[in-house]
Amino acid sequence: MPIVEDASRIAAPQEALFALSQDYALRREWDPFTRDLKFLGGAGEAGVGVRVWVRAWTGLTMEVEYVTYNPPHVVAMKMLRGPFVFERFAGTWLFRPHPRGTEVAFRYSFTTRWRRLRWLLDPVIGMVFRRDVRARLRGLKRAAEKTDILRRLGSACG
Repeated sequence: MPIVEDASRIAAPQEALFALSQDYALRREWDPFTRDLKFLGGAGEAGVGVRVWVRAWTGLTMEVEYVTYNPPHVVAMKMLRGPFVFERFAGTWLFRPHPRGTEVAFRYSFTTRWRRLRWLLDPVIGMVFRRDVRARLRGLKRAAEKTDILRRLGSACG
């Protein structure tokens, strides 16, 4: 199963960055990957077992389920339904304290559907995902360090 991961040090508190990463009202302001997000099944906030519908910048959609939700350290989701090319897909955000802020890592893992074509598909998809992971981390860093978005989260996070 290929894994694509990158990390960035962000000059902001771990709790606030975690909260921002899961705040769907503010997500589209900083996340270049996301075009639309909706909680499903009557849920109104993230938590283990909560399902979410996501539309990516590519137009592709996916239904995911939170499998880990441990504020302010880690959140992970797995695909329930999505692009046919994927047999399995998961994403994880990791937040670790750092003397000058927070180390934020973002990871995708995936399995493409056609075993005999993985030699071709996996590197291409990995390239696209590397670009997306880096862009998402840059977006989070820019928003947290250069805008007022963390203040808009509310006093409980800052």
